[in-house]
Amino acid sequence: MTETQRRVDFLFLNLGHFFDHFLILIYATVAMAIAVDRQVDIPGLVVEWDMSYADLVLFSTGGFVAFGLFSLPAGWLADRWSRPGMIAVFFLGMGAAAMLTGLAQTPWQLGAGVLLIGTLGAIYHPVGLAMVVQGRRRTGVPLAVNGVFGNLGVAAAPLCTLLLIGEFGWRAAFFLPGAAAVLTGIAYVVWLRIGHAQDRRELEAGRTPRREPAHVPALALDKALLIKVFAIIFFTAAIGSFIFQSTTFALPKIFDERLAGLATSGKAVGWWSFAVLASASLAQIVVGWLVDNHSVRVVFATIAAIQAATFFAMLNLSGGAALIVSVAFMLVVFGQVPINDVLIGRIARSEWRSRAYALRYVLSFVVMATTIPTIAAVHANWGFSALFLIMAIGAGLIFLAVVQLPGTRLRVAPAAGE
Repeated sequence: MTETQRRVDFLFLNLGHFFDHFLILIYATVAMAIAVDRQVDIPGLVVEWDMSYADLVLFSTGGFVAFGLFSLPAGWLADRWSRPGMIAVFFLGMGAAAMLTGLAQTPWQLGAGVLLIGTLGAIYHPVGLAMVVQGRRRTGVPLAVNGVFGNLGVAAAPLCTLLLIGEFGWRAAFFLPGAAAVLTGIAYVVWLRIGHAQDRRELEAGRTPRREPAHVPALALDKALLIKVFAIIFFTAAIGSFIFQSTTFALPKIFDERLAGLATSGKAVGWWSFAVLASASLAQIVVGWLVDNHSVRVVFATIAAIQAATFFAMLNLSGGAALIVSVAFMLVVFGQVPINDVLIGRIARSEWRSRAYALRYVLSFVVMATTIPTIAAVHANWGFSALFLIMAIGAGLIFLAVVQLPGTRLRVAPAAGE
């Protein structure tokens, strides 16, 4: 495989991560926009159903359950069939599912569409991340770059959704991004065919094609330590997923309520959400470099401690202070994302790495699914202050777990000549 081929493959994987998070989060903003209790002004929008935000968000629960649950069969199939083939199915399937969701005529049809989006979107994480780390010894920065694309999808979802709703209605907010994902999938299939054609030419010329990068051995850990590290990975991933989903899903509504005088229209909420999420996503690059060059335990524990402090500070803030603290907590929420994936890439063998990522994301996204009704219940009864308190406690638990990680044993082993 040439360097150009690897870069094009990496670009498609990054685009896949963008679409995965973008498409699954469209409904979060649609629910806020079409709810009868919204506080922002969206000219021309006709509310079709007399439902509150708390009622509407519950219809996305099945989609987020599927987003996690179907990661396991997707990872299993990718390890046995074809990782690139599964990514092609992901692009075409998730994009088509989003387009179908835009045709929904009832809340239940809308929920069914989100369920289908989640089912097809489940393919990406176990398969795409295994492809990102394949053949790489230092995985922190590549995973961080890939993570930035995913987080840009998170950031772009509320902005683009509100802009599309304002111009064309909420159905276009599903249909047009879905069409873009399908077109990208077609381009990816064409690219794969070009690669296979080159492989055939190399075979005819008597050369052995290398479509897959070389394997990099996993770190050698004894069984007890391996179990301990995986237990910490899964525990922190579960709580981290609750925090990630709570902040990214609810941020437009948080800004709707907390940015008094700063967000008085749907477009303003969208732009503020995009600005905060996009800027915060860059933290992954810094964290990726840090975990490649320093102790994972120290980096991870520091991030968890800052999360706990900023969530606690956010309890009763509003206006400009709330915006500043929101930037701070989103920096560390996004910064945490690649750490568990780096750990799995270091300790899981290549032949079952997709399944290891699948187990991590089954747990993570099932927890994310429970987050939706939690947000609805907490918001309806106590408001977002209670949610921030819950997240502060969760970040504290992550800190206590992370300090149990071994120190130098999880560092990248130096390559020959380094």
